[in-house]
Amino acid sequence: MHKVLVINSGSSSIKYQLFRCDDWIALAAGAVTRIGERAAEVKSEWLDAHGERHLSLVQAPIETHAEGIDRIILALAGQFAREHDAARHAEDMDRMILALEDTRELAAAAELVAIGHRVVHGGDRFKHPTLVDDTVIEAIRAVTPLAPLHNPAHLVGIEEIRRIFPNVPSVAVFDTAFHQSMPRHAYRYAIPETLYRAHRIRRYGFHGTSHQYVARQAAALLGKPLDQCNLITLHLGNGASATAIRGGLSIDTSMGLTPLEGLVMGTRSGDIDPAVLFYLANNAGFDIAALDDLLNRQSGLLGLCGVNDMREIQRLATDGDARAELAIEITAYRIKKYIGAYTAALGRVDAIVFTGGIGENDLRLRELVCADLEALGIRLDDAANRAAAARGERAISSADSPVKVLVIPTNEELEIARQALAAATGTARD
Repeated sequence: MHKVLVINSGSSSIKYQLFRCDDWIALAAGAVTRIGERAAEVKSEWLDAHGERHLSLVQAPIETHAEGIDRIILALAGQFAREHDAARHAEDMDRMILALEDTRELAAAAELVAIGHRVVHGGDRFKHPTLVDDTVIEAIRAVTPLAPLHNPAHLVGIEEIRRIFPNVPSVAVFDTAFHQSMPRHAYRYAIPETLYRAHRIRRYGFHGTSHQYVARQAAALLGKPLDQCNLITLHLGNGASATAIRGGLSIDTSMGLTPLEGLVMGTRSGDIDPAVLFYLANNAGFDIAALDDLLNRQSGLLGLCGVNDMREIQRLATDGDARAELAIEITAYRIKKYIGAYTAALGRVDAIVFTGGIGENDLRLRELVCADLEALGIRLDDAANRAAAARGERAISSADSPVKVLVIPTNEELEIARQALAAATGTARD
């Protein structure tokens, strides 16, 4: 029973999932959070032999990502041990759980065939999932200035996993890779050629694994081959982005050189006149660090109404909070503008796809986004959109809507697992 492990190593947390390859069931999942704090947490979830899920939460001081990875391997070793007969293999289980240095045996017990690593930024070098070697590590390190908060943490996770599992292929799956199909007229900024060439200043896009996953699922839901589908995918969460997809390929996306450009987000401003920065520097005493903090951490929904959780914002708006209502209206209006722009870019649209925590669950925002778009062939079915019990992949457009409106829960970890297996085995993805 071959398996793929997915690692997402962030600045202060490490998330993981373990997938069974024959049916892509997640056998185990969890996270180490608050790394470097006294009250770090290790959350574990696993599936037993009877299909029942179990949860565990342990608090412990975890100072480094290396310690966090060891905690994850410890949790996984317990999962591997549970798959064997306890009486017959008790001694083997004790050794797997307590002696992590024998990683070859641990990998064999896990039946790991690949380990997929999420990497936020791959620059313009990485267009596909890539087997990790020393050269790839240095290339990821070289684009760290483009993602200073993310890529260093990814590298720590990759290097630690390679130390523990030197004989299992590690595969880097890049958030930016899916958008490398964008044409030059979509990814270039109107700045001097010398700056583009010297510093690779261009639009890269992010959330690529999410957009790619929901595009494949949307095609299946529409009953059409992906290469015949034109889609606008909307990944809406604390971070948010829109992508225009023609025939399975990204031709434009709302995020740019960094994840700051585009839609209104939890704490990020999205699109803004660059001269605002000059104005604040000249008239309000902002330096570069303060401007960075302002647009990345103090703006977006938080800046508009003091709250960055859309669920709370919707509650406040229902209670009559005018700032919360305005935040919702601005968010919906920005999304609506991108739908219009990407409809023009694609020429024909088969479906609009909502995904991400907000896209999947916020029925009022979906309603506002789709309102008055009948001229573009978008007609929402109010009952389907508001169906409280509805879950999973579904259509919420009216039966006569030329453009279908879909809600598809994203699964970036599953997409990473599939791509990692394909890269490690040299096979096409299912």
